[in-house]
Amino acid sequence: MKIGVSSSSIYEKSLQKSLEYAEKLGIKYVEIMNEYPNDSVDADMMNSYDIKYSIHSPITDLNIASLNKSIQKASINEIKKSIDLANKLDSDIVVIHPSGMTILGYPCEDKILSTCKESLEICGKYGEDNGVMATVENMPHSDWLIHQDILKLNELLLEINMYMTLDIGHASTMGYKEKDLYFDSVKHLHLSDNFLDKDLHLGLGKGKIDFKSIIKIFKKNNYKGKYILEINDKSPIIDSINY
Repeated sequence: MKIGVSSSSIYEKSLQKSLEYAEKLGIKYVEIMNEYPNDSVDADMMNSYDIKYSIHSPITDLNIASLNKSIQKASINEIKKSIDLANKLDSDIVVIHPSGMTILGYPCEDKILSTCKESLEICGKYGEDNGVMATVENMPHSDWLIHQDILKLNELLLEINMYMTLDIGHASTMGYKEKDLYFDSVKHLHLSDNFLDKDLHLGLGKGKIDFKSIIKIFKKNNYKGKYILEINDKSPIIDSINY
């Protein structure tokens, strides 16, 4: 199994310190949250570690589903920067959040979903042209986030020839059971625990999600991707890896 951790879970004074900490723990896979303070990183420094990377594109202040074309374009450009970074690091995966509804956007839901689809297609093509798989992450239960439904998200990704980062913690807040979580489109996994109602990003075993059954299902289906721990602090990392 390719078990890794998000840089947001091992936050130190610098990315270099975070990578040193990961290497000390024997972690071989790290997902870089590519926004402040890691919005501008030293690829040569990162490549000096015996670590393989995935890149999580920025989420703060971005909205690829925005009906404001300037905001949409700026958001796409930030994701393209993450794809460029992935290319420099020989990373095969970039994770994209599909954004959400603005407070005045609900009457225009179809247009917002269409705009998101357009943006994802642009990012997917840019990734393909640069040797990077741009994947779309499912969102947790929320009043404003889009693509919370993994069945509908899977249908969209099949239509536009893209792939999914399945966040199991997010999916559990939508009521999905272990048997419902595997799709061929899933190429990357985020793992965190909760009590099946709120997205808490707890260490594995601290909530109610049956990760052993989930991992068994993915192994049975010959899943070859990474399992990235995306938990809210570094204290349960080792316990989660050993879970």
